[in-house]
Amino acid sequence: MSTFDNGSSISERLKKGGVSRRDFMKFCTTMAATLALPSGFALKIAEALEKAKKPTLVWLEFQDCAGDTEALLRATKPTVADIVLDILSVDYHETIMAPSGKQAEKSLMDVVKNLKGKYIAVVEGSIPVKDGGVYCCVGGKSALDIAKEVCGNALVTINVGTCSSFGGIPAAKPNPTGAVSTKEAVPGITVVNLPGCPVNVENLTATVVHFLTFGSLPSMDKLGRPYFAYGKRIHDNCERRSHFDAGQYVKNWGDEGHRQGWCLYEMGCKGPESFHNCPSVKYNDGTSWPVQAGHGCFGCASPNFWDTMTPIYRRLPNVPGFGVETTADKIGAGLAVATAAGLALHGIAKAARSKGEKTEE
Repeated sequence: MSTFDNGSSISERLKKGGVSRRDFMKFCTTMAATLALPSGFALKIAEALEKAKKPTLVWLEFQDCAGDTEALLRATKPTVADIVLDILSVDYHETIMAPSGKQAEKSLMDVVKNLKGKYIAVVEGSIPVKDGGVYCCVGGKSALDIAKEVCGNALVTINVGTCSSFGGIPAAKPNPTGAVSTKEAVPGITVVNLPGCPVNVENLTATVVHFLTFGSLPSMDKLGRPYFAYGKRIHDNCERRSHFDAGQYVKNWGDEGHRQGWCLYEMGCKGPESFHNCPSVKYNDGTSWPVQAGHGCFGCASPNFWDTMTPIYRRLPNVPGFGVETTADKIGAGLAVATAAGLALHGIAKAARSKGEKTEE
């Protein structure tokens, strides 16, 4: 935590900004919940933030739709004002910073030069490497060169959204620009992947808070995704799961099952193969998320989702690994799947229609 030295502590800045002790503790409790920690850790987080200095952060945008930036701007717990002014020292972000042109690029290079190995780099968007990276340039430099210089000298790089994490839609076949993830473009750097279209900004804040509290990055899976946000399947935490178990499926958009909130599996929902905390953290101040709103998950936090999880509104014919967990081995009311390890999704769908009908292996 001594890595950062940016004036007064975070709690002091929040207090000066009019944030009460009660609101500060609510924020710490929210962070503990997001990090899947017991509620008692809220005190530990509070103690850490009362001493921690604001970490310096630079936010790079490459091949992206700016959806992750939009998610940041709509953050409510904390608000973007709290994040930018009190929690983080955002020294470079093309969309929200005051300087432009050469002044903006100087701000970025000043951080790289003066805080080498001490700042956080956030990357939004994939990085094109074909033809020398000419398909995405900022300030006269290619995204590839910028990433090598900025991410290569950062303490850690946090990839927000699926494009920077795994290449995303720009990397979908035939991938004309040679789009790749930040890790592929700059091998050897330390990265945290927060995929999703867009990223849930609470997961970004929680990642930074974890580092400030424990002095280390959160535990991650083999894809570099924090377990606290991507450790559980959407299917197992979905509010429509009971309808899946009961064999109650939406057959057509707007039908009675759709109006009753039944399972969207037969409409192409990829929740059984997707890992994300969307059902618990949700979006828009915890208001809702796609499945709750009536649209199936299409696995946007998974690598190569645009090639492997589409067509969006059609069940996948074969998803390796589906059914290996007991929670997904039962279709309908108590229907046991005998050969779960090699089960194809079209077989599951068929079993759901009739208890007496055999599944296809």
